[in-house]
Amino acid sequence: MILIKEKDKLFLYYNFALRMLETEINILVDEFVFNHGYNPVEHIKSRIKSEKSIKNKLKDKGYDYTLANIKKYIHDVVGIRIVVSFLSDVYDIVSVLKNSQDLIIVKQQYYIKEPKDTGYISYHLNVLIPIYLNNKTEYVEGEIQIRTIAMDFWASLDHKIEYKFSDTEKIPLEVYDKMYENSLIIKELDKKMMHLNETVNKYENDKKTKNQGKYE
Repeated sequence: MILIKEKDKLFLYYNFALRMLETEINILVDEFVFNHGYNPVEHIKSRIKSEKSIKNKLKDKGYDYTLANIKKYIHDVVGIRIVVSFLSDVYDIVSVLKNSQDLIIVKQQYYIKEPKDTGYISYHLNVLIPIYLNNKTEYVEGEIQIRTIAMDFWASLDHKIEYKFSDTEKIPLEVYDKMYENSLIIKELDKKMMHLNETVNKYENDKKTKNQGKYE
C-alpha cells in the first residue's frame, strides 16, 4: 500500500525536477542561440506523467503499483519534448544536452538510426536531474525526447492510431505496415529538408563573403 504522504513527496520531487530541467534546457538553448545566431527549437513541451498512466505502465511491465517500482521501472515520469526544425538540429541539441554540467546522461535511445517496430523515430535521453533541497541534493530521473517537426507530426498521428485499438486488440498487420511505410517517408523527408537547408545556408554564406569583400 502506498502512503499518501510518501506519494505526495515523490511527486513533489518530480515537479521540482521538471522545473529544474525546464530551466536548464532554456538556458542551454539561449546560450546556443547567442553563440550561433540561430534558434533550432520550434517548441518545447513538458509534463509529469499522470498517476493513471504510471499504473497502466507498471501493469504492462508486470509490476505492482508501489513507490519503489515507480522509481525503478518508470523512467519518464518527468518528460520534456524538444521539437526542432531540421535533422541536423537534433544532433546539435543532443550535443548541447550532453555537455550540460548539471545533467547526468544515464541512457540513450537512438530511434532515428534504429526506429521502433511501428516506425517511431526520435532521439531519447534519460537523464538524472539534480534538485537542491534545504539540506541535501537529490537526483530524479527524467526523459528528454528530441524530434524534428516531421517526426513529431508522425508520432502524434501514430499515438492517435494506437489509441483507437483497445489493450486487448492488436493493431492489424495492414495498419502496422502502413505506419512503418509512412515513417520511412518522414525519414526521407527530413533528409531532403536538411539538405535544402544546407543549400540555403551556403547561398547565405556566399552572399556574406561577397559583401565583406566590397568593404575590404
